[in-house]
Amino acid sequence: MRKRMIKFIVLLSLLMSSTSYALTPNNFDLKDLYARINLKEKVSFEIFKNAIAGYQKIKEKKNSSILTIIDYTKPSTEQRFFVLDIENKKLLYETYVAHGTRTGDIFAEKFSNTVNSHKSSVGFFLTDETYVGSKGYSLRLEGLEEGINDNARKRAIVIHAADYANPDFIKTSGRLGRSWGCPALPEELSPEIIDTIKNGSVLFVNGNDSNYAKKSKFI
Repeated sequence: MRKRMIKFIVLLSLLMSSTSYALTPNNFDLKDLYARINLKEKVSFEIFKNAIAGYQKIKEKKNSSILTIIDYTKPSTEQRFFVLDIENKKLLYETYVAHGTRTGDIFAEKFSNTVNSHKSSVGFFLTDETYVGSKGYSLRLEGLEEGINDNARKRAIVIHAADYANPDFIKTSGRLGRSWGCPALPEELSPEIIDTIKNGSVLFVNGNDSNYAKKSKFI
Protein backbone atom coordinates (compact mmCIF):
# COMPACT_ATOMS: atom_id res chain seq x y z
CA MET A 1 0.00 0.00 0.00
CA ARG A 2 2.82 2.34 0.93
CA LYS A 3 4.62 1.65 -2.38
CA ARG A 4 1.45 2.42 -4.31
CA MET A 5 1.03 5.67 -2.41
CA ILE A 6 4.63 6.68 -3.16
CA LYS A 7 4.12 5.89 -6.86
CA PHE A 8 0.94 7.96 -6.87
CA ILE A 9 2.68 10.93 -5.25
CA VAL A 10 5.58 10.70 -7.73
CA LEU A 11 3.20 10.52 -10.69
CA LEU A 12 1.16 13.43 -9.33
CA SER A 13 4.26 15.60 -8.88
CA LEU A 14 5.44 14.76 -12.39
CA LEU A 15 2.04 15.70 -13.79
CA MET A 16 2.02 18.99 -11.88
CA SER A 17 5.54 19.85 -13.04
CA SER A 18 4.68 19.08 -16.67
CA THR A 19 1.67 21.39 -16.57
CA SER A 20 3.32 24.15 -14.57
CA TYR A 21 4.33 25.83 -17.83
CA ALA A 22 0.87 25.67 -19.35
CA LEU A 23 0.03 28.72 -21.41
CA THR A 24 -2.00 31.10 -19.26
CA PRO A 25 -2.24 34.91 -19.28
CA ASN A 26 0.27 35.08 -16.43
CA ASN A 27 2.53 32.09 -16.99
CA PHE A 28 4.71 31.48 -20.03
CA ASP A 29 7.66 29.25 -20.71
CA LEU A 30 9.13 32.01 -22.86
CA LYS A 31 11.85 30.02 -24.56
CA ASP A 32 9.46 27.21 -25.44
CA LEU A 33 6.87 29.66 -26.78
CA TYR A 34 9.53 31.52 -28.78
CA ALA A 35 10.72 28.26 -30.31
CA ARG A 36 7.24 26.92 -31.07
CA ILE A 37 6.20 30.12 -32.85
CA ASN A 38 9.47 29.85 -34.82
CA LEU A 39 10.64 33.42 -34.27
CA LYS A 40 14.38 32.79 -34.37
CA GLU A 41 16.06 35.04 -36.97
CA LYS A 42 12.78 36.98 -37.26
CA VAL A 43 12.30 38.66 -33.88
CA SER A 44 15.07 38.74 -31.27
CA PHE A 45 14.33 36.95 -28.01
CA GLU A 46 14.83 40.20 -26.08
CA ILE A 47 12.16 42.01 -28.12
CA PHE A 48 9.84 39.03 -27.79
CA LYS A 49 10.37 38.96 -24.02
CA ASN A 50 9.53 42.67 -23.74
CA ALA A 51 6.42 42.19 -25.88
CA ILE A 52 5.20 39.34 -23.67
CA ALA A 53 5.93 41.35 -20.51
CA GLY A 54 3.61 44.11 -21.69
CA TYR A 55 1.05 41.64 -23.04
CA GLN A 56 0.76 40.08 -19.59
CA LYS A 57 0.33 43.43 -17.84
CA ILE A 58 -2.32 44.86 -20.18
CA LYS A 59 -5.59 43.71 -18.63
CA GLU A 60 -7.85 45.64 -21.02
CA LYS A 61 -7.14 43.35 -23.96
CA LYS A 62 -10.21 41.64 -25.41
CA ASN A 63 -8.76 39.89 -28.45
CA SER A 64 -6.37 38.23 -26.04
CA SER A 65 -4.92 35.43 -28.15
CA ILE A 66 -3.33 37.89 -30.62
CA LEU A 67 -0.07 39.79 -30.11
CA THR A 68 1.45 41.93 -32.86
CA ILE A 69 5.09 43.03 -32.88
CA ILE A 70 6.60 45.72 -35.10
CA ASP A 71 10.39 45.72 -35.02
CA TYR A 72 11.54 49.12 -36.24
CA THR A 73 15.17 48.24 -35.54
CA LYS A 74 15.07 46.44 -38.89
CA PRO A 75 15.30 48.37 -42.17
CA SER A 76 12.13 48.88 -44.19
CA THR A 77 13.53 46.52 -46.82
CA GLU A 78 12.94 43.61 -44.41
CA GLN A 79 9.75 42.11 -43.06
CA ARG A 80 9.25 43.55 -39.59
CA PHE A 81 5.52 43.22 -38.83
CA PHE A 82 4.61 39.99 -37.03
CA VAL A 83 1.20 38.75 -35.88
CA LEU A 84 1.35 35.97 -33.28
CA ASP A 85 -1.39 33.65 -32.08
CA ILE A 86 -0.25 33.17 -28.49
CA GLU A 87 -2.93 30.65 -27.57
CA ASN A 88 -2.17 28.32 -30.48
CA LYS A 89 1.54 29.17 -30.62
CA LYS A 90 1.56 30.17 -34.28
CA LEU A 91 3.02 32.93 -36.43
CA LEU A 92 0.04 34.12 -38.46
CA TYR A 93 1.60 36.91 -40.52
CA GLU A 94 5.07 38.20 -41.32
CA THR A 95 5.18 41.19 -43.64
CA TYR A 96 6.50 44.66 -44.45
CA VAL A 97 5.44 47.83 -42.65
CA ALA A 98 6.22 51.49 -43.36
CA HIS A 99 7.36 54.10 -40.84
CA GLY A 100 6.92 57.89 -40.68
CA THR A 101 8.56 60.28 -43.15
CA ARG A 102 10.43 62.11 -40.37
CA THR A 103 11.34 58.93 -38.54
CA GLY A 104 14.06 58.04 -41.00
CA ASP A 105 14.89 56.84 -44.49
CA ILE A 106 15.54 53.09 -44.65
CA PHE A 107 15.87 52.83 -40.87
CA ALA A 108 13.46 54.19 -38.26
CA GLU A 109 15.60 56.46 -36.08
CA LYS A 110 13.43 59.21 -34.58
CA PHE A 111 10.14 58.70 -32.75
CA SER A 112 7.53 61.08 -31.44
CA ASN A 113 4.19 61.43 -29.67
CA THR A 114 3.61 64.92 -31.06
CA VAL A 115 0.73 65.89 -33.34
CA ASN A 116 1.87 66.68 -36.92
CA SER A 117 5.37 65.33 -36.28
CA HIS A 118 4.98 62.75 -39.08
CA LYS A 119 7.04 60.38 -36.94
CA SER A 120 6.26 56.87 -35.76
CA SER A 121 5.67 56.08 -32.08
CA VAL A 122 7.05 53.20 -30.03
CA GLY A 123 5.48 51.27 -27.17
CA PHE A 124 2.30 49.38 -26.43
CA PHE A 125 -1.04 49.97 -28.08
CA LEU A 126 -4.44 48.33 -28.11
CA THR A 127 -6.17 47.91 -31.43
CA ASP A 128 -9.63 49.41 -31.56
CA GLU A 129 -12.40 49.77 -34.13
CA THR A 130 -12.20 49.67 -37.91
CA TYR A 131 -13.48 52.31 -40.31
CA VAL A 132 -13.27 53.28 -43.96
CA GLY A 133 -11.54 56.61 -44.56
CA SER A 134 -9.24 58.37 -47.00
CA LYS A 135 -6.79 55.45 -46.75
CA GLY A 136 -9.49 52.82 -47.20
CA TYR A 137 -10.18 50.11 -44.64
CA SER A 138 -8.27 51.16 -41.52
CA LEU A 139 -7.80 50.25 -37.87
CA ARG A 140 -7.63 52.78 -35.04
CA LEU A 141 -4.97 52.40 -32.36
CA GLU A 142 -5.11 53.41 -28.70
CA GLY A 143 -1.71 54.40 -27.29
CA LEU A 144 -1.35 53.08 -23.73
CA GLU A 145 1.79 54.90 -22.59
CA GLU A 146 1.57 58.46 -21.33
CA GLY A 147 4.05 60.78 -23.00
CA ILE A 148 5.18 58.01 -25.34
CA ASN A 149 2.25 57.18 -27.61
CA ASP A 150 -0.95 58.33 -25.89
CA ASN A 151 -1.57 60.94 -28.61
CA ALA A 152 -2.13 58.20 -31.20
CA ARG A 153 -5.82 59.08 -31.50
CA LYS A 154 -5.17 62.80 -31.83
CA ARG A 155 -2.50 62.08 -34.43
CA ALA A 156 -4.79 59.71 -36.36
CA ILE A 157 -2.20 56.95 -36.11
CA VAL A 158 -3.94 53.95 -37.68
CA ILE A 159 -3.08 50.77 -39.52
CA HIS A 160 -3.98 51.05 -43.20
CA ALA A 161 -2.97 49.77 -46.62
CA ALA A 162 -0.61 51.70 -48.89
CA ASP A 163 0.90 51.07 -52.31
CA TYR A 164 4.24 52.37 -51.00
CA ALA A 165 4.25 49.54 -48.42
CA ASN A 166 4.18 46.87 -51.12
CA PRO A 167 7.46 44.93 -51.57
CA ASP A 168 7.56 45.94 -55.26
CA PHE A 169 8.19 49.51 -54.10
CA ILE A 170 11.55 48.37 -52.71
CA LYS A 171 12.66 47.21 -56.17
CA THR A 172 12.24 50.69 -57.65
CA SER A 173 13.15 52.88 -54.66
CA GLY A 174 15.57 50.82 -52.59
CA ARG A 175 13.25 51.04 -49.56
CA LEU A 176 9.57 51.19 -48.66
CA GLY A 177 7.74 54.47 -48.96
CA ARG A 178 6.88 56.32 -45.77
CA SER A 179 3.72 57.42 -44.00
CA TRP A 180 2.82 60.34 -41.74
CA GLY A 181 3.48 58.12 -38.74
CA CYS A 182 1.07 55.26 -39.42
CA PRO A 183 2.23 51.64 -39.64
CA ALA A 184 1.11 51.17 -43.26
CA LEU A 185 0.88 47.63 -44.64
CA PRO A 186 0.98 46.02 -48.11
CA GLU A 187 -2.36 46.40 -49.89
CA GLU A 188 -2.91 42.68 -50.46
CA LEU A 189 -2.53 41.67 -46.80
CA SER A 190 -3.79 44.71 -44.93
CA PRO A 191 -7.55 43.91 -44.81
CA GLU A 192 -7.14 40.37 -43.49
CA ILE A 193 -4.50 41.43 -40.97
CA ILE A 194 -6.77 44.21 -39.72
CA ASP A 195 -9.63 41.74 -39.30
CA THR A 196 -7.34 39.39 -37.36
CA ILE A 197 -5.97 41.94 -34.89
CA LYS A 198 -8.90 44.38 -34.48
CA ASN A 199 -11.03 44.92 -31.36
CA GLY A 200 -8.64 44.91 -28.46
CA SER A 201 -5.45 43.00 -29.24
CA VAL A 202 -2.01 44.12 -28.06
CA LEU A 203 0.45 45.78 -30.45
CA PHE A 204 4.06 46.35 -29.40
CA VAL A 205 6.20 48.70 -31.48
CA ASN A 206 9.91 48.29 -30.81
CA GLY A 207 12.45 50.87 -31.95
CA ASN A 208 15.90 52.29 -31.27
CA ASP A 209 14.68 54.71 -28.62
CA SER A 210 17.09 54.78 -25.68
CA ASN A 211 14.60 56.58 -23.41
CA TYR A 212 11.73 54.18 -23.92
CA ALA A 213 12.83 51.44 -21.52
CA LYS A 214 13.37 54.03 -18.77
CA LYS A 215 9.88 55.48 -19.17
CA SER A 216 7.75 52.44 -19.93
CA LYS A 217 5.67 50.84 -17.19
CA PHE A 218 5.24 47.66 -19.22
CA ILE A 219 8.80 46.34 -19.63
